[in-house]
Amino acid sequence: MNNTRPGIAQYAVLALLAIVFLYPIWWALSSSFKPAAEIITSPLSIGELTLGNYRAMFADVPIGTGFANTALVLLVKGAMTMFFAPLAGYAFAKYDFPFKNLLFGTVLLTLMLPTLVLIIPLLLEMSALGWVNTYQALILPGSIDAFSIFWMRQTIAAIPNELIDAGRVDGAGEFGIFAKVVLPVIRPGLAALAVLTTMNVYNDFVWPVVAVNDTSHQTLQVVLSTLAQNVTGNRIGADFATVWGELLAAGSIAMLPLLVIFVLLQRHFINGILAGSVKG
Repeated sequence: MNNTRPGIAQYAVLALLAIVFLYPIWWALSSSFKPAAEIITSPLSIGELTLGNYRAMFADVPIGTGFANTALVLLVKGAMTMFFAPLAGYAFAKYDFPFKNLLFGTVLLTLMLPTLVLIIPLLLEMSALGWVNTYQALILPGSIDAFSIFWMRQTIAAIPNELIDAGRVDGAGEFGIFAKVVLPVIRPGLAALAVLTTMNVYNDFVWPVVAVNDTSHQTLQVVLSTLAQNVTGNRIGADFATVWGELLAAGSIAMLPLLVIFVLLQRHFINGILAGSVKG
């Protein structure tokens, strides 16, 4: 019998890859606690540790407001995606209705449209509705996107039809079948979609910076984009090192939520990626 257990060479390669991928994160976190001047003069050393970069960063940008706005957008937009995308994917995967393939093809065609092409039409639409500088403009556009529908369709298509038919034979309604039969089976795919949706909403910058121009509605990424300008504008004599120190502090704080989410859901995320690629 062939030995399928990883050998020393494979563990060494995995360890090397882990170091390569984790070192930039470690460097950013450790450098954010260093005095600003040492980040430039001694970028690879760990000397004196200080919270000065964090104190200055909190004073220069309203990062708390950015986190609150991002959390609100993520909660509402993510909930809409996680509710409607599986329903649409289930309909495309398991039901036959007129123009089904045409409609699904139209959904896939929207994946080819670059985001920049849609910005002006969406902005004109938000302006006509009076939604510029509102949470509606941040939440509703893209809340049910083509990729999420496609992902759920691919995941649900792998469920045997016999399992769904068995639910109908037992007298369950269509929504009952979806809730009690389909959802428990596609939990890995839902977890993967949750991680991907969180990353997309959390890292979105182009649309929030266009749709909102007042500080009370700015998301985290927009707030972070103004950090360097605020540092140089609010502090006379602020140098390049000072800007880098506060940027690393802000980047470290912004990075932590995504790392925590990915660590907690990584097993489901990987299983969902594999499950969604089995059947086309």
